[in-house]
Amino acid sequence: MSSIFSKIISGEIPCYKIAEEEDFFAFLDIAPNAPGHTLCVPKKEVDRIMDLDEETYLGLMAFCRKVGRAIEAAIPCKRVGMSVIGLEVPHVHVHLIPLNSMSDATFQNKASVTSEEFEQIASAIRAQLK
Repeated sequence: MSSIFSKIISGEIPCYKIAEEEDFFAFLDIAPNAPGHTLCVPKKEVDRIMDLDEETYLGLMAFCRKVGRAIEAAIPCKRVGMSVIGLEVPHVHVHLIPLNSMSDATFQNKASVTSEEFEQIASAIRAQLK
């Protein structure tokens, strides 16, 4: 059975897409810790990050770096944090979270973001990737 992320990648489920490459996909988290919270995933559905082959793992990290730099340029924050937890969805995903305090990284507090704000945020980050 396809994960929710595979369905997002295939277009079955809509998302606020940030970037797409041949093997990787990035989109805004719809329950963000902070505005700009982005998920980066390999298109290949693998449950655990340590189970990725080395080439895919290194490619994912390079993709995350590129997207993370775009987030830093588009979203006012002290830095962009990176987290891999993997318990919610059985598909490798890296959280890139704009951080202004440690509480932004705890997954305890969620930011309230409207559809219009999601669109503006996605557009601002995509613009930095060009």
